[in-house]
Amino acid sequence: MTKYLVRRFLTLLLTLLLVSILTFSAFNLIPGDPVLLILGTEATPERVEVLRAQLGLNQPLPVRFFDWLTGLVQGNFGNSIKYSVPIGDLIADRLPVTGWLSVLTIILIVVVSIPAGVFSAKKRNTGIDRVINQVSMISLAIPSFFLGILFIWIFGLQLKFFSPGNYVDYKQDFGGFIRYMIFPALVIALPNIAILVKFLRGSILSQLKADYVRTAFSKGIDDNTVLYRHVLKNALAPVITLLGIIIAEIFSGSIIIEQVFGLPGIGRLLISSISSRDFPLIQTLVVYIAFLVVFINFLADVALQFLDPRIRVK
Repeated sequence: MTKYLVRRFLTLLLTLLLVSILTFSAFNLIPGDPVLLILGTEATPERVEVLRAQLGLNQPLPVRFFDWLTGLVQGNFGNSIKYSVPIGDLIADRLPVTGWLSVLTIILIVVVSIPAGVFSAKKRNTGIDRVINQVSMISLAIPSFFLGILFIWIFGLQLKFFSPGNYVDYKQDFGGFIRYMIFPALVIALPNIAILVKFLRGSILSQLKADYVRTAFSKGIDDNTVLYRHVLKNALAPVITLLGIIIAEIFSGSIIIEQVFGLPGIGRLLISSISSRDFPLIQTLVVYIAFLVVFINFLADVALQFLDPRIRVK
């Protein structure tokens, strides 16, 4: 187990290093000069050279990459070209918004999908099971941006549960902030709930055909005991892997939904930095997203090892 954890951790570090190299190379080789974006095309060559020196853009590419990577490791992300403030301050200001949105979304997914998946498996091939499957298919078929607009129209404009576009800052009114965030969280959660419900249902039905289940029933153990004490634990093993992928995607920033609901989160900051060619900010955000994806999947693999002792990497 220890060797497995060390190997997975080293893989995590190697993946982040490769992502860092690819990200830095890509954004420094594509056309476009951030200096001209700041000063404008009418700037004199002297001013351009002075600013390039101030930003460190006159250094060779390997030197710039090493300096940037060293800063990342030390927590010094540099300054944003567009905002002219430390990138760490920008991320720290936006991170709570995306963080709370992600936490609310994950809570909704876990609280709804696991009971619904178990219930659908128990009621398989009945009318209720077909309704759950149909609702799941509809949730998967509707694009997230359209679902967000639909929520704004129904719950915002018609039912007046919240004021669309009037984002409530968590620093000023935390209760109002949570009430506002519930609706974008629901929009993100619904298709993921549908995925987990169908996946868990299939996993439970597959486990119910196993030999240990027949043995349990032959001993006179009732259906609920077999389902909740034996089948569910084994059925959750593959679901943990899928849930890890979903959580990583959610934490990395739901860009479209943040735009639709006007949330000042990480996703919206990323779009803003791309449109303004703010390369230092883009590079940092891409590595941040990659770190979350890799680290959360690492935690999911570790949880899977503890959940099912039969799983071992040889």
